[in-house]
Amino acid sequence: MASVPRPAATAPSAAGGSATPAGSAAGTAAQRDIHAHRILILDFGAQYTQLIARRVRELGVYCEIHPWDMSDAEVRAFGARGVILSGGPETVTTASAPGAPAAVYELGVPVLGICYGMQTMAQQLGGRVAPGTEREFGYAEVTVTGASRLLDELADRRNPAGRAVLDVWMSHGDRVDALPPGFSATAATGAIPLAAMSDERRRFYGVQFHPEVTHTTQGTKLLERFVREICGADALWSVGNIIEDALARLRAQVGGGKVLL
Repeated sequence: MASVPRPAATAPSAAGGSATPAGSAAGTAAQRDIHAHRILILDFGAQYTQLIARRVRELGVYCEIHPWDMSDAEVRAFGARGVILSGGPETVTTASAPGAPAAVYELGVPVLGICYGMQTMAQQLGGRVAPGTEREFGYAEVTVTGASRLLDELADRRNPAGRAVLDVWMSHGDRVDALPPGFSATAATGAIPLAAMSDERRRFYGVQFHPEVTHTTQGTKLLERFVREICGADALWSVGNIIEDALARLRAQVGGGKVLL
């Protein structure tokens, strides 16, 4: 199975300036906007949405959670380096099912759909979602079946055929039954042949499992791959930088005066 090349992640600055390599530590918090490299998390009502945000922040990247019905204008104004679509309790197979704002797919930034997020991405972009014949709740083994920058080199072990196997946490009834145009299947379980998908050109990814929970042992590495490498987000949101930024703002307000803290 061929690996997808992973070039050094670069992305334009929030102000449209030159690209910055992921992980760059150039400058100080007082000289840069520690919120500039930000991830937008759209919440579809999952019990794990706050955990997604925690994992992203543990990577040193600023993120915000917003409801799934955020307006297109608000999505564009947010200035995300990437978007994560959370899981959720709804079914995509009804006409009233919540979906991501159209602007999410028009921003030109990477998008990761998790569980329900993968399903709504597939449905909205021309694929098909159907009720699963077998529900998956709890531990599952996922076999990597295709090349994907998101999953490349991630493995808990390898099967006799040499394919990577991941220990993951599932919680779903519906399943992606047909891929949208431009997508490839990248992982499967014994119950579902489409456990992960990717469109490498647009940098759209979907995983049916939950990388944000500790039961998915490669989950942190997967999220780091998406946030730091694919989205090109630098680790600006650190404790030291947050303190330095707060002090810089305070000095700017106080000027040469004195303040009692």
